[in-house]
Amino acid sequence: MTFETLLIGILLAVLFAEIFDIYPGGIIVPGYMALYLDQPWRVLATILIALLSLLSYRILSRFLILFGRRRFVTIVLLGVIWAELWFLLLPHLFSSSIELRAIGWLIPGLLANNLEKQKFFFTLASMLTVSILTFFLVRVIWWLIP
Repeated sequence: MTFETLLIGILLAVLFAEIFDIYPGGIIVPGYMALYLDQPWRVLATILIALLSLLSYRILSRFLILFGRRRFVTIVLLGVIWAELWFLLLPHLFSSSIELRAIGWLIPGLLANNLEKQKFFFTLASMLTVSILTFFLVRVIWWLIP
């Protein structure tokens, strides 16, 4: 079901981006979010890490020349660093660490990159919309196919 969810998520994200000209957090992000919509704390942790990555990037961009490929790599690396710190620090602070983990290391950085390129509200709203559509479409397909 993972492969199908990611495939449907990619297709819906591309379709959404073509119709509305807004990327839903990246092409792959909604599919991964849809995999974990039944674990809302993981989705929230991923969004928070993306916001931390974006904030860190904006602070760094005051001191460094970051644009184009350098900007993208910096934001993704910041997402990886924040996700790893989240993985390492939160198990000591919370008893149920698995539920508060981010979704992967790259997803927060990809989401933060799109938050930087597009308007904040539109990116998050479109990401959640496509993720929810993917989640329910996969469930309906699995319900129809015995």
